[in-house]
Amino acid sequence: MVVLGIETTCDETAAAVVERRFDGSGVILSNVVRSQAKEHAAYGGVVPEIAARAHVEALDKIISRALIDAGHKFETIDAVAAAAGPGLIGGVIVGLTTAKAIALVRRIPLIAVNHLEAHGLSPRLIGSVPFPYCLFLASGGHTQIVAVRGVGDYVRIGTTLDDAIGEAFDKTAKLVGLGYPGGPLVEREAERGNAARFALPRPMLGRADANFSFSGLKTAVRLEAQRIAPLAEQDVADLCASFQQAVIDVVVDRLWAGLEMFSPLFGTPTALVAAGGVASNRALRAALHGVAIEARTVLVIPPPELCTDNGAMIAWAGAERLACGLTDPLDVSPRARWPLDTVTKPPDAVSAADS
Repeated sequence: MVVLGIETTCDETAAAVVERRFDGSGVILSNVVRSQAKEHAAYGGVVPEIAARAHVEALDKIISRALIDAGHKFETIDAVAAAAGPGLIGGVIVGLTTAKAIALVRRIPLIAVNHLEAHGLSPRLIGSVPFPYCLFLASGGHTQIVAVRGVGDYVRIGTTLDDAIGEAFDKTAKLVGLGYPGGPLVEREAERGNAARFALPRPMLGRADANFSFSGLKTAVRLEAQRIAPLAEQDVADLCASFQQAVIDVVVDRLWAGLEMFSPLFGTPTALVAAGGVASNRALRAALHGVAIEARTVLVIPPPELCTDNGAMIAWAGAERLACGLTDPLDVSPRARWPLDTVTKPPDAVSAADS
């Protein structure tokens, strides 16, 4: 089956065409992404109204380019999928409404995709990753450890109690005078910094649960920056390196807690999967690789272009759900909030969970 996917939950306007083959494998036929980073840079973060208007202006052209690049037309698409949440509601409405129009006119199935589910299933687009696996979802808006038991079948093991990991990177970048988006800039500065210079806290370290907290770490960075102000270039690099190392230490500890909770409930995970924009961080990837080796499992991380928000992951999640017989009516609602463990399960998954 060939599925058109639309992503507009935050500050990327994206569309893609993905094919799911009979053997369950996938191939990306096109993947077009327009970043709004320039529109939001002056504000140090995403402005919802600006984001929604930018989606309206760009989406039709992005969809047309995705179809042309894939060698397809609306007439040759089997289904259309759109991110229906969670996200900035204005942008979600733009993408989902567009998908509804396409589905109505072409009389093809509509799949309203949970944005988090799309991140969680994206590794299966690049290779065979059987269920169940342990997902570490790390993005600008979300930080979770999830047991992925099947399509539509998710159990949240841990989550952040305050800031998401990507938000902490962005706010740290702003505190030390870097631009937006902050994650890549903090990573770049950290590469030339001394991670041992500042004794930053490691929140939640050693806790039996698998939850995260980053607000105290962010505050500690601000206090250190104020203490040594004005900041020289090396000060910025050292603060970024110290912050990044603190984040990595916390993530490794929290993942171990999550893996210890995973196995008794769901069996040995087939893989440790990392997804979301922060999963592109090279230092974090190296640390996750070490966790996977010690846990005697494999680490699976999509390439960077599939970690950040994109249409291919939405199309793939739509294809996976469609293969399970899951579609949505044209009156399906957009959602600003949509917990991953509340998505609709396939009938066989519901039966298995109830038994």
